[in-house]
Formats: sequence, structure tokens, C-alpha cells
Amino acid sequence: MLLHRRIYAWMQANPAKVDLCSALGFTLFLAVPVLLIGRWQPVEFLLSTAICMSMAWRRTRPVPAAAVQATACILSLFLVPETGLPADILVLGMVYSLAAFAPRWASLAGLGLALAGGMAFVLVYFIVPAMGGSLPGTTGFIPMLILVIAVDAVVLVFWTFGDLARTRRLAMQALQDRAHRLEIERQQERDLAAADERSHIAREMHDIVAHSLSVIITQADGARYASADDPDVAPRTLGVIAETGRSSLREMRRLLGVLRGDEAASTRPLPSLADVDALVDSVRHGGVDVSVQVDGAPRRPLPPGAELSAYRVIQESLTNVLKHAGPSARAAVDLQWSPRGLALTVTDNGIGAAAAIDSDGAGQGIKGMGERLALYDGTLKAAPAAGGGFRVEAFIPYTEA
Repeated sequence: MLLHRRIYAWMQANPAKVDLCSALGFTLFLAVPVLLIGRWQPVEFLLSTAICMSMAWRRTRPVPAAAVQATACILSLFLVPETGLPADILVLGMVYSLAAFAPRWASLAGLGLALAGGMAFVLVYFIVPAMGGSLPGTTGFIPMLILVIAVDAVVLVFWTFGDLARTRRLAMQALQDRAHRLEIERQQERDLAAADERSHIAREMHDIVAHSLSVIITQADGARYASADDPDVAPRTLGVIAETGRSSLREMRRLLGVLRGDEAASTRPLPSLADVDALVDSVRHGGVDVSVQVDGAPRRPLPPGAELSAYRVIQESLTNVLKHAGPSARAAVDLQWSPRGLALTVTDNGIGAAAAIDSDGAGQGIKGMGERLALYDGTLKAAPAAGGGFRVEAFIPYTEA
């Protein structure tokens, strides 16, 4: 960074230090020389010092600083009526500071006081001495008026520059506040997106792991008891367990590939309604008699995400049948296509209706199904059936563009 830019950056970062150094410099060049002139008294030095040092607080405490400086200038009109003080020139800097940093009322009050002070300055130090101590007549009025207008015009120029600086400062603060708010909103959006992604991953993990482990546990328990009477059951059961494990592992690898940003893994096809038959076969291998019925035809294909949600609803429902329905359970999967969308129903005649709701952390599987369907304006009803067993009803409408 260039030297002048470093200096500017330091001055912007340390305004109090800059003002203090400026006030000390003004005191050194405008107040101290007063003592070096023998005909001037210490009172002039004190008033000059007050005028100069008040500039040290022109930005941090503009109103008290202006009050101190105005008091010193008024006193100088009465205590130093002959020559005035060189430090009076700093009134222009204080007018600028009031317009730039003080409240609006203080800015306008300072402007009015400075304009009146300019008139008094011209009157006391120029007009009265030029007229021999008396007020001017008609012939001297016009030069006095011109001089007053010139002094007050300079005051107005400094106040205008200060007001422009105030407007620019407020505009910069507004832009900074807006940028800060936008950054907070972006961070909130990122947090919400991360929370939604975690919820999505949790649903996927639950559906994959719960279904696969349910099939594996059911097969292992069945094989343990059946192999005592029929040793050939064990190899078939182990084959089903192996295939279920491989399928679950593929799903887990796909999900982890999406998390890592693996393009090959993330583009693998997701389960859809076309995979329902393979899902039903795996459940049948677990010892549950499942029937599938499809009525009607789709008016147009559902979005891939909607088909995945329908598949996961069927998967979770059949997984609950495996876990809770008990022995000799039967399930029926009914898919009905209508002009409005897809209605699917999964019923069973098992004995674990209450367990299907209360397990998995107060029905996390059912809650996950509802969240999936809500993304596509779908609905879900899951409750014990009137004649026994459990019934899951879901509806996914067509997403109209």
C-alpha cells in the first residue's frame, strides 16, 4: 500500500488522535506566540488556548466543544477589543464540525451563532476602529454591509461543506448497515439450507438403514429357528441377507458420495416407483406376504423427488410391518392414479399398530414420511386400521408449472 493511503487509513481509524494532534498544533502556532509578544497579556493566551484545544473534541463531543469555543470567542470581543485573536479563524472549523457531526439542532444553532458572531467581529474589529469609535453613518454603511456579507458567506460555505460531509457519512453508514444485514441474511440462509440438508440426510439414513436392518434381522431370526429342521434354509437366508446388505451399502455409498460432492455418485439413479417390485420382493423374503395393486395410469410423470418420496413412504410402511406386525403378517400396497395425482395406501393385518407409532423415537419414520410429502404439497395419514392392523394413506398431487 502506498504511503499516503496508509496515512489516510490510519487517520480514518484514529479520528480522536488526529483531532488531538491538530488541536495541539493549533495551540502551538496560534496560542503560544501570544505569550512571545510582550504587549499581549496572559488572558489572550488562555482564550486562544481554549479556542484551539476545543478542536480536540470537535468530532467526539462537538456540542460541548462548540460551547467552549463560542464562550471564549464572546469573551475575546470584550476582553480583547483592539486586535482580536488569531485563533478566531478556527470558528470556521467548528462550524464545519457542527454541520458534519453534531445533531441537526446544534448544527443550525451553531450556524446562527456563527453568522451573528461574524457580524459582531466585523463591527468590533473593523467598522468601529475605522470610524474612530463611533457607529458609521450612511456613507459607511454600504462597505460595512459588504464586509459582513463576505464574512458570513465564508461561514455559510464552511457550514455547507460540513453538511455535505454529514450527508455522505450517513449514506456510507446506511450502505454499511445494509451490507451487514445482507451478510446476516446470507448466513441465516446458509444455516437454514444446512439444517434442511441435515434433515434430508437424516430421513435418507433412517429409510435405508431401518429397512435393510429390519430385513436382515428378520431373516437371521427366521433362519436360526428354521435351520434346525431344514439345514438348506440357511444358505438361502444368507443369500437374502447378503443381497439386502449390498443394496443398503450401494444406497449408503450414493448418499456419502453426494455429501463429498462426488459427481459419479450423485448422478446415480435414485429409487422410484419402478423399483417398488424389487422392494416388495425383499420384504417377501423377510416372511411377509405382500400384494401390490396399481389402478389407472399417470397423466404425466411425477418429478423424480416426488417418486422418491412415494417410494420411501412404501419402504417405511413395509419396514414397520416387518418390525411390528408379528408372525403371519400380510400387507397390501395399492397405488391409484387419478387426474389429480397419486394416492397410495399400505395396509397390514399385524398386531403392532401402537408400536409402529411409538418406536423409533416417537415415530420418527412416520414424521419423516410427512416431511417428505410436504415438500411436494402431499398429505399423509397413518393410524391403526378399524378392523385391526395399521393403515398408511398418502397423496401426492401433480406439480403444476
